[in-house]
Amino acid sequence: MSRSLNHRPFDRQRLSRRGFVQGGLAAGAGLALPARFAAAQDASPVPVNASPPALPRYEGQTLNFLIIQPHALTGEILKADFEAATGATVNVTVVPYDQVQQQATLDVQSGANQLDVIDYWYTTVGALSTQGIIEDLTDRIDAAADEINPDDFIPSIYDVYTNVGGRRWGLPYDGDTHLLFYNEEIFEKAGVTRAPETWDDYLAAVQTITEAGLQTEDGRPIYGSAIQGFKAPIILGSTYSNRLAGFGGSYLNDDGTPALDSEAAVQAAQALLDAAPFALPTPLETAFEQALPAFLSGQVAIQEFWTDLGVYSQDASQSQIVDKWNVVQIPTGGSNTEHIAPLNAGFAFGVSSGSANKDLAWEFVKWATSAYVNEKLLLVNGSGIDPTRLSTLNSESFKAFAPKVQAAATASLSGAFAWPTIPESPDLTTKLSDELALVLQGGKSPEDALAETQAAWIETLAG
Repeated sequence: MSRSLNHRPFDRQRLSRRGFVQGGLAAGAGLALPARFAAAQDASPVPVNASPPALPRYEGQTLNFLIIQPHALTGEILKADFEAATGATVNVTVVPYDQVQQQATLDVQSGANQLDVIDYWYTTVGALSTQGIIEDLTDRIDAAADEINPDDFIPSIYDVYTNVGGRRWGLPYDGDTHLLFYNEEIFEKAGVTRAPETWDDYLAAVQTITEAGLQTEDGRPIYGSAIQGFKAPIILGSTYSNRLAGFGGSYLNDDGTPALDSEAAVQAAQALLDAAPFALPTPLETAFEQALPAFLSGQVAIQEFWTDLGVYSQDASQSQIVDKWNVVQIPTGGSNTEHIAPLNAGFAFGVSSGSANKDLAWEFVKWATSAYVNEKLLLVNGSGIDPTRLSTLNSESFKAFAPKVQAAATASLSGAFAWPTIPESPDLTTKLSDELALVLQGGKSPEDALAETQAAWIETLAG
């Protein structure tokens, strides 16, 4: 998951101190934070069937690589493998979500030009490309098409992650989307007989479970869900996107104008507000650091999360719900009956325009986004990496490694709900998360908050 960049989306230090320590005590003492959200650690990847791509030798050359903190583990794997294959030295700089765009931009605009490869959140591709921070890779991709096999990238993410103005600015690395995970044991104890198909079903289920008065073995109250409502685009924005997609809404109309004055947009915010009283206290202070241990310890019954929650849930070293969980697609709502996967988070690798060694940087990007590397990382516990390619999504290795997740992800990614990627997207998503936080606080109605957001988006897009 997973991601955000420099528009006040996610203060990781704040959450590290206040969030996981306190949230861990409330949600299940003794549960270790999964590697996706912790420092890099040793891993023993399951062998993959494909052969690694051939790479030139680059002895004596250095690659500087900026990566987000939840990808720290995979960054260490990439470093070790690329150095072994090429003889180059790879320096990995790990930063929180909210510093990637800022640091990449500052590196170029200041003239420091230290960075070569950037791990960017796809919603910022418009800003990074139009501001000249990342390289146009179109010609390189076209020239290496036989090697890269662009048609193998999952169609619903390839253009969204990389295409601005008909040009390609990166290659997909982490194909993030949300699914709905649930605890079958808690469902049975509370008398909930089936997984939610609609957001009305979801509301009924979380209310029933919370009001059932169930407790964990160590006496903690069990809640229907953990709603990630922390005021950050990548956190609260993802939670809202699940509902906006479910109700059949969109962020922008076909003509590029804001669409947050629609009935579906308001219904999505209302659905979020209606469920909040039955969630782990309190949604406004819940990000993945709090939600994850709560679900893995059996304190919450339903969790909207990135696909690799299924991997964590089956890992007995960090999960108390092994074999007790299941997963379905994000619910539908209102008049919409089609399940659609929200592309929440999602990352690609780009080459910095200030790189002093763009050929080496390109070789790294091309290799790190290959089917071989994607499949290898999918099979590492705690990698936080989700499929980016059809071949890896449908590989026998991935099916065996995470069968429930693979089935649900395959169904979801046949069509997907993308966030805006225009240059103004960072400002737009920040405004939306601010207004949604006011809804959860009780300071604004869904109607008023969305009307305010719509007006602000219109003003921002007007320049």
